[in-house]
Amino acid sequence: MTTAPAMLSTTLRGRRIVLALDRRAEDLAAALERHGAEIHHAPALSMIPHVDDPQLLATTRELLADPPSMLVVTTGVGLRGWFEAAESADVDERLREALAGASVIARGPKARGAAQQAGLAVDWVAENGTSAEIAEHLSTLDLQGVRVAVQHHGSGADGLDEHLAALGAEVVNLTVYRWGPPRDPAAVHRSVLEASRGEVDAVLFTAAPGTENWLQAAEAAGVMPGITEHAEAGDLLFAAVGPLTAGPLVDRGLPALLPERSRMGALVRAVVQHYTSDVADAPADPAGPRGGNPS
Repeated sequence: MTTAPAMLSTTLRGRRIVLALDRRAEDLAAALERHGAEIHHAPALSMIPHVDDPQLLATTRELLADPPSMLVVTTGVGLRGWFEAAESADVDERLREALAGASVIARGPKARGAAQQAGLAVDWVAENGTSAEIAEHLSTLDLQGVRVAVQHHGSGADGLDEHLAALGAEVVNLTVYRWGPPRDPAAVHRSVLEASRGEVDAVLFTAAPGTENWLQAAEAAGVMPGITEHAEAGDLLFAAVGPLTAGPLVDRGLPALLPERSRMGALVRAVVQHYTSDVADAPADPAGPRGGNPS
């Protein structure tokens, strides 16, 4: 018999939170539910599996034939996914050998850990986990004619390929997991309508393409004015795992809560802390939290 996880607090009791994400949605939902949240799933995109991705395997074979001098690892999950795909194609040992002589640049501790687990020595780490740090570091190197493989996350829209090309490098792009359309467009549509009517307390995002898709769904439904009104009034919280993910919100002038570190756990803590402060600052309300459904 499975025992339900213990409640950590009731801070989010009565709060309706929309998760506009696909990857690790269940983990994030479980963490928020331990603080009493009512979770609604409305992933605004889907993740295309990597194991049978012919594009990824073709690029991998290209690197086996002509190994890179440098590897940029942008996500731990992406690197592990790459090696899983290579293992599925029975070329993982050859891939490890091909990358053994490469200088490895990691975007944050998780990317470094995944590289080390794969048997790769890491030469430099962007401690704050941003692509901007990597770009700044790369600018200090002579990369003219250097073959650089870049393992991207999701959409791959981080500007590193263009930056490397401008520095004269030969860039090989590896997008290990790619984004596709939402599996349940009706859930996304329903979530934007509810947000515009003030029936949602928060919407959480973990990937910039998902943020953009959710906002585009709101625009297509003609409900952005209501969403903007609730967000600016503080009745609707937008929270993103990091600055890149929050970009589409910022572009539209919408406020966004960001954790101190771009991590799922930090995102949960930021949301809980936001509502802890909200409750502490607000007068007692016998009707319960705004937009909630108190029992």
